Amino acid sequence: MTNGNGTPPEAAPAPQLNVLAQYTKDLSFENPNAPSSLQQQGQPPQINIQINVGANNLSEQEFEVTLSVEGKAETAGKVMFSFELAYAGVFRIVNVPKENLHPLVMIECPRLLFPFAREIIATAVRDGGFPPLMLDPVDFVGLYRQNMERQMAAGGQAGQA
Repeated sequence: MTNGNGTPPEAAPAPQLNVLAQYTKDLSFENPNAPSSLQQQGQPPQINIQINVGANNLSEQEFEVTLSVEGKAETAGKVMFSFELAYAGVFRIVNVPKENLHPLVMIECPRLLFPFAREIIATAVRDGGFPPLMLDPVDFVGLYRQNMERQMAAGGQAGQA
């Protein structure tokens, strides 16, 4: 194939996503009712998990993405343990069209961070005297869509007020 004057067209540069750094920004584990919370319980605890993703532009091609995970285990109205983790990464993204940049940053970057955050949480819970908490995989596409719908609804309501 040629570009009309007999020479082959120049290939577009390939998109690139590079992880430049990964780090724990904040980690907290609380075991407020120990040692009684460590005793065998009659029923399994109720575990609630909240996951959020945030991003900051560091430069035109570099982004800091933070995966925030908060959780709490309760049984019979008492907190067995709770945790908060902010795990971040710095990513360099080049040759990606602007319209694809936001979804890439908010879906693929946290997807790359999640296994590391999951391991940190499992270890913290285990070190707190409980069996490791193995978080289920996260649907970051669904989370992204949910957040975009929430933003659009908030923007629509603000525009109607």
